[in-house]
Amino acid sequence: MRVIVVGGGVVGTMHAWQAVQRGHEVVQIEREAEARGASLRNFGQIWVSGRAGGEELDTALRARELWERIGAEVPGLGFRAIGSLTPVRNAREHAVAEAAVARPDASARGYKLVTAAEAREINPALRGDFEAALWCERDAAVEPRTAQLHLREALRASGRYTFLPGREVREVTGPGAVRDDHGDVHRGDAVVLATGAWLSGLVRELAPDLPVRRVRLQMMQTAPLGERLTTSVADADSFRYYPAYASPALDALNAEQEQAPVAAAHKMQLLMVQRLDGGLTIGDTHEYEHPFAFDTLEDPYEHLTGVVEAFLGRPLPKIRHRWAGVYAQCTDTSRVVHRQQVGDGVWLVTGPGGRGMTCSPAIAETTANELGW
Repeated sequence: MRVIVVGGGVVGTMHAWQAVQRGHEVVQIEREAEARGASLRNFGQIWVSGRAGGEELDTALRARELWERIGAEVPGLGFRAIGSLTPVRNAREHAVAEAAVARPDASARGYKLVTAAEAREINPALRGDFEAALWCERDAAVEPRTAQLHLREALRASGRYTFLPGREVREVTGPGAVRDDHGDVHRGDAVVLATGAWLSGLVRELAPDLPVRRVRLQMMQTAPLGERLTTSVADADSFRYYPAYASPALDALNAEQEQAPVAAAHKMQLLMVQRLDGGLTIGDTHEYEHPFAFDTLEDPYEHLTGVVEAFLGRPLPKIRHRWAGVYAQCTDTSRVVHRQQVGDGVWLVTGPGGRGMTCSPAIAETTANELGW
């Protein structure tokens, strides 16, 4: 079988990986010289802890298993089974963490409520003030800015993979066939459009009523911390944005403990992961209303700096990079992904939202199974 994958981000690359692993030939087409969207502009978290139960959790857990397996084959991914800690600072936040640990699926997520002293044993860099922490053993991380490069290197070694950058697919010309803006037609047994947040052009023509929206966020990265951050770290505002934490305790938190004004205005949470070079990737905000602002705003960065410094008990290293990113999210946020046949032998796979990095291996596996690869 010959598979044409359109899109060089992590979802597209994982579809290429699944096809090559199953013995097929793959041509992957990317409109930029390299992927430049959400697949690079994220935390690199394999984030099991906050996922909704049912299909979403099952997908995240399967993806976590696949990430670890692929990471063993492709060491350049930088896969690390580091887990995560969410420090809590008062009784209301503590109650939400307790409710999470009481979930029937808590053991599958690796949830455990630990004391502040136990949290510091797990992650000695957390020297600030907090009273306890929610530990999630199943969370992990990879290096988002280089993951696709190393995956493609491994794919090329198979002898059945071709990467074509700098080409925008403009037209479906027949069953399993597309034409790019160089005038070349690429034919296969199946075409997968994994175009991420690029929902215009050909995607709009093929799926004009697509139930997917775009979301913008802001993030930053620091100089090396100078010590190891042994887990990823979130703050209790993250409880407000992830479905796994829904409970009467969360309702009470939302009703009785307001977010800081900047955090509320920008729909913010703290997520933080250390990169292999020692720097910290820190975010994030959420913006849903179009048109998106073209500039990044300083107040969210100042807020995140304050939250991080309170947990670390030390000044944050110099901020080296700030950026904004856009990802595609199903308008029905309970859906893991939107998968739709949009032509003869042509499928569109998009809309995983903030789950793209986490769930992409399992999303691609499901596509391959459903299409009979």
